[in-house]
Amino acid sequence: METNRVPVVDFEGKPLMPTTPVRARLLLKEGKAVAKRNKLGVFYIRLKTVKQPNNQLLTVGVDPGSKFEAVSVVGTKDTILNVMSEAVTWVKTVVKQRREMRRNRRNRKTRCRVCRRNRRGRTLPPSTRARGNAKLRIIEQLQKILPLQAVVVEDIKARTKLGQKRWNTNFSPLEVGKQYFYNQLERMGLKVVTKQGYETKKLRRRYHLKKTRQKSAKTFESHCIDAWVLAASETDAKQPTTKSLYYLVPLRWHRRQLHRLQPKGGVRRRYGGTQSLGLKRGTLVRHVRYGLCYVGGNPNGGFSLHSPKTGKRLTQNAERGDFKVLTRVAFRSQFLPALKSGVSLGGV
Repeated sequence: METNRVPVVDFEGKPLMPTTPVRARLLLKEGKAVAKRNKLGVFYIRLKTVKQPNNQLLTVGVDPGSKFEAVSVVGTKDTILNVMSEAVTWVKTVVKQRREMRRNRRNRKTRCRVCRRNRRGRTLPPSTRARGNAKLRIIEQLQKILPLQAVVVEDIKARTKLGQKRWNTNFSPLEVGKQYFYNQLERMGLKVVTKQGYETKKLRRRYHLKKTRQKSAKTFESHCIDAWVLAASETDAKQPTTKSLYYLVPLRWHRRQLHRLQPKGGVRRRYGGTQSLGLKRGTLVRHVRYGLCYVGGNPNGGFSLHSPKTGKRLTQNAERGDFKVLTRVAFRSQFLPALKSGVSLGGV
């Protein structure tokens, strides 16, 4: 039987043990709590009183991947939360594009910074840092609403080969990136436990769980299953009490560019930025007509609103008085309830 849990924080924002949806609705109805959403789009409640926490062990399992990544929060009995997210894969391309644009501006009569000596102080590539920071943002947001204590990560091994310079160079960012990820987790006050890939497979067999081969399937069995067994190995949970999950897509903003790449008519207009008429892009709002959506650009002098599930643009001419600002999100989120066996989500 599915048993979803609702995160709870007290009046001062301290995370407490999650509660059941029935209990959460009762607290909201009695006026003892307020409904909230964090930057991941995850729903939680904030109590109107200060409570002394009596928290149990909650562990996060992390399954890193090249295209998709998964996070699962598991207690001693209940599965609190499952998250499947798309990995950040575009940083290498945009950094290369930015470098080319900067070099092209030096050949035109336009503003540009002076060519500086190449700085080699950072050993972590921008793409590797962005992937690590994306996972850290998810865990950081969960830590604000859940009393997390430990993180279990499937360790990535990049075996070096003697005399193979290209092979070793291509895989060295993986080793450096995972150490950066582990160090940041320890700075957050979380205990870090690592498991090898073969250990994750043994854990799946131990819990009699089968993983699907469809890596892009938005189901528990695609990636969250590995994250769950990793977390359960620390808390001794018996079986997943819920297979519902949040599917997250990182919001990608086009940073401010002095000029577009290929102008038409000889006139280059300003492009990009993270502000829209005084509001941060990615601000979650509730519109009188379109409901829950987030703020995009402002092409025609009005707000562009997008669906938080699909990213599809709903309108380009929304007025400020037509919606209420809730919070700012960094991901598009979609809650996917668990389906019966044999049922597929398809292109949801």
